[in-house]
Parts: sequence; structure tokens; C-alpha cells
Amino acid sequence: MSKTILLTGATDGIGLETAKMLVAAGHKVLLHGRNPNKLKDVESALAELNSEADTVSYIADLSRMEDVVALAAAVKQDQTSLDVLINNAGILSTSDPITAEGLDVRFAVNTFAPYLLTQRLLPLMGADGRVVNLSSAAQAPVNLDALLGETELSEDFDAYAQSKFAITMWSRAMALSLGDKAPAIIAVNPGSMLGSKMVKEGFGVAGGDIRIGAEILVRAALDDEFATASGNYFDNDSGKFSLPHGDALDPEKTGGVVQAIEQWLERVK
Repeated sequence: MSKTILLTGATDGIGLETAKMLVAAGHKVLLHGRNPNKLKDVESALAELNSEADTVSYIADLSRMEDVVALAAAVKQDQTSLDVLINNAGILSTSDPITAEGLDVRFAVNTFAPYLLTQRLLPLMGADGRVVNLSSAAQAPVNLDALLGETELSEDFDAYAQSKFAITMWSRAMALSLGDKAPAIIAVNPGSMLGSKMVKEGFGVAGGDIRIGAEILVRAALDDEFATASGNYFDNDSGKFSLPHGDALDPEKTGGVVQAIEQWLERVK
């Protein structure tokens, strides 16, 4: 059965490869990107892959929360339902790490944007839906001051690891708070050092086959093994569900991260 799937960060790397796999399988894919020209190129490539490709494109800069709100509103206006949300978009390194709203861009794109987008789109999703959040094997305890933009982290990788752990933490917290009558919310490490644009720019290496990451995202979005995995973390390096960093299992620490995100986002509600 065809699903309607919103995929953020669909113009490069794992996101693009995931879009190709989903379209080839006949699903309706809502493509998100920042660059309208890149989105047009992706649409053309997907149409060549499947002449009956059913795609819709949305432009948003996920480092700007007002763009995230506008993206959610556009999807809600266009779509009557949403089966899967894949929060794939992410960032590791940049020459300008502080956003106009005062957040570290890694926390803005990797943590806040998917949280806000998920919240805004939950009304479109049924209990059999899924939210797949891109985590990472890189997980570092979250400095709440850094999360809120009150102190600046000097290392790109530190900011990235904290932001990816923060999304893992809130994925579990949101899943537990919503219970079993809501979409499954699953954090996934797609695989370490895969050949994405992020890895190439951040580490200067070619990286591994990005299809490894795309395949696990498709599985997480569609396969039965993930249907009852809400709140869990899947580590594709080991190929199984695993325990994240211990802080994600600590209700007090996880609650602190969620509370900080919620309080900061009050300004855009």
C-alpha cells in the first residue's frame, strides 16, 4: 500500500538516496530542501526513475523556526494525512554557527527543527504512523546552556554530537508521553561515516555507501519490525536496537532537555 512520506533534507546524500528508494517503491514522497534549484533537479531525477513518481516539494531553511512553522502549515494545507515523517536533515560544520535566533545551528537544525515539525504534524498522523529521527553514533551529554545558545561550543563535532543526542533524548521522551495511540517515534543511527555531503565536508573522507543509511531509513519507515518500537533507538552500526548513551534513560536529564526545548520554542508558538 502506498504511503505518504515527508522526508527532510531530500536533496543530498542519504536523504536523496532514501527518496529514490521510496519513489521506486511507489510511495508519495513530500520532498524538503533549502535550495529550489536542487529540489527541481531531484524532482526530475525521480521522474526519470519512476515516470509515475508522486512527489511534492517544499522549501524551508530549518535553521529558522519560522520556516519550520511555515513548512508544517504548508504540508497541513496540502495533505489530508501523513503516514511517515523522516527527520533526516542535519548539519555538522558551517562557517557561521550561530543562527539569527541565537541558537547554535547544529542544535537548531538537528534538534529544535525536527521537534517543532513533529509536534506541528502529529495531527495529520494516525496511531499507525511513524516518525523516524536521524540520530548518530556520536552522542555526547547535552549542555543545556549550549542547547539554548547561552554558551558557544568551540568544536563542530561536539555541537553535532550533543545535538544528535538531544534528538535521541526527546524521541524517547515524546514516545513515552504520547503512548501507544500515537505514531511510533524512533531514533535511528543510519551508520557511521557514510559517504554523505556532511561526512565529506566535515571529515574530508569519501565515506561508505550511503545506500546503507537509506535502506535502514526505509525499513524504519515501513517495515513491521519497527511498528512497535516507539521510544527505541536503532543502531545500524550493530544492525539492531540498542541502548543509547545512558542520559537518554534518565528521566530527569531527558526531562530537562525537553523542558528547555519547549521553553525556548514558546517564542514561536
